[in-house]
Amino acid sequence: MRMGTPAARWVLLATVLGSSLVMLDATVVNVALPRLGREFDADFAGLQWVVNGYTLTLAALILLGGSLGDLYGRRRVFVVGVVWFALASALCGLAPSVGLLTAGRALQGVGGALLTPGSLAIIAAAFDPADRSRAVGAWSALGGVAGAVGPFAGGFLVEWNWRAVFLVNVPLAAVVVLVAVRHVPESRDPTAFRRPDVFGSVLAAAGLGLLTYGLIDASVVFGTAGLVVLAGFVAWQRHTAHPLVPLDLFGNRRFTAINLVTFAVYAALGVFFFLLVLHLQVVAGFAPVPAGAAVLPVTVLMLLLSSRVGALADRVGPRVLLTVGLLVAAAATVLASRIGADATYLGSVLPAVVLFGLGLSLVVAPLTATVLGSVSGGHAGVASGVNNAVARAAGLMSVAVVPVAAGISGADYTDPTEFTEGFRTAMLICAALLTLGAVLAHTLLRGTPVAEADLAKCTHCDVAAPQLHPR
Repeated sequence: MRMGTPAARWVLLATVLGSSLVMLDATVVNVALPRLGREFDADFAGLQWVVNGYTLTLAALILLGGSLGDLYGRRRVFVVGVVWFALASALCGLAPSVGLLTAGRALQGVGGALLTPGSLAIIAAAFDPADRSRAVGAWSALGGVAGAVGPFAGGFLVEWNWRAVFLVNVPLAAVVVLVAVRHVPESRDPTAFRRPDVFGSVLAAAGLGLLTYGLIDASVVFGTAGLVVLAGFVAWQRHTAHPLVPLDLFGNRRFTAINLVTFAVYAALGVFFFLLVLHLQVVAGFAPVPAGAAVLPVTVLMLLLSSRVGALADRVGPRVLLTVGLLVAAAATVLASRIGADATYLGSVLPAVVLFGLGLSLVVAPLTATVLGSVSGGHAGVASGVNNAVARAAGLMSVAVVPVAAGISGADYTDPTEFTEGFRTAMLICAALLTLGAVLAHTLLRGTPVAEADLAKCTHCDVAAPQLHPR
C-alpha cells in the first residue's frame, strides 16, 4: 500500500494505537505510584516490583514475540498481544493488593512483548518499499505525540482514581482490535524457523526474575540462582540451532560496544524517570498532573531534534554526538539532584529536564543508527531486537539496584526528608552511569562510520528503549 491512501491510514491507526498502549504504561504508571502505594500501604520494594514486573516479562519475551509474529502471522500475534494486554490491564485496575497488581503488570509485559515488535513488522510488510521509511517516520512521530500526551492524561486519571490508568487501556485496546481485524492485512515470514526458542525465553525470564528479586530484597541466594539460570540461558543460546540471541553478533566489536553504551544509558534513564516523578510528588509537593507533565520537555525536544541529529550523525558519525550528548545528560542529572522541597517548576525542574532532553536528543538517533550500521542488512532486525532487550534489561536492573544503593527502602518514599537524600544519591549514580556511557562511546566507537542510518532520519522518541528495526 502507499502512504496517503485510506488503507494506509487504517494500518497506521492500528499500529500507532497498539504500540502507544505499551509506551503509555511505561511512563504513566510512575505518576500513579504514590497513590497506589498509600492505598496498599506498600513499601518501596513493592513500588519497584510494580515497575519491574512489567519490564521483566517485556525484556525477556520481546524477541520471542517477534519470532512468533513471523511464524504464525504478524497481525494475528499483534491482535493476541493487544487482547492479552487489555485483560492484564483490567486485572491491574481491579487488583486488591500490590502482589496481584505486580502479577497483572507482569502479564501486561507479556502482551507488550507480543504486540510491540509486530507493530513495526506489520508496517514493513504492508507498505510499498518506496513509502516504507515515511510510514516508519509517521509511526514514530505519532507514537511520540502519544508519549507527550501520556503524562497529562495519566496525571488527570490519577487525580480521579489511579485504577483508571490501567482500565482506560481496555476501550483503547478494543478499538485497536476492531481496526486491525477489519483493515490490517496478514503477513508472515515463509523462511521463519518452525520452532521458536520458547525454552530460551523461559530461561531468560526466570534468570532475570530471580536476579531482580535478589537485588531488590538483597538476597544472595536468589541473586546467585538468577546468575546461574542466566548462565544456562547463554549456554542454551550456544547449543540451539535457532537462538533468540545469536551470540556471534557479539563477536562484532562495534555491536558489543554500542550495547555496552546502551546498557549504561538506559540504566540511567530507568532510574531518572522512575524517581523524578515520585520525588516531585513526595518531596516538592507537586500534584499528579504537573508531576507527570514535568518531563514533557524531554519528549518534545526529542521529537523536534531527532531527525536533524540523525542527519548530522550521517555526516560526522555517532561517536562525537553520543559522547557529548551523554555528558550533557549527566550534567542534567546532577542539576536534578538539587531539586528539593522548595522547588518550583520554572526555577528548579525545567532547567534540568530541558538539559536532559537536549542531551538525550543527541543520543537516541545515533545509537539506533550505530546498532543497524554495525551488522549486515540481513541481521538488522535481530540486532535491533537484541539492543532493545538490552535497554529494557538495563532499566530492570537499575530500578532494582540504584535505589537500594542510594539508601531508599521501606517507607522512605513517604518521608520527604529521607527520600530527598536517597534521590540526590541516585541522581549522582545516574550521572556516573551516563558519564561511563560517554567514556565507552568515545573509547570504543572509533573507526568506520555508520553504514546504515535510515532510521536516524525518522522522527522518534526512544525513552523506554531504542526503536526496533521494521523487519
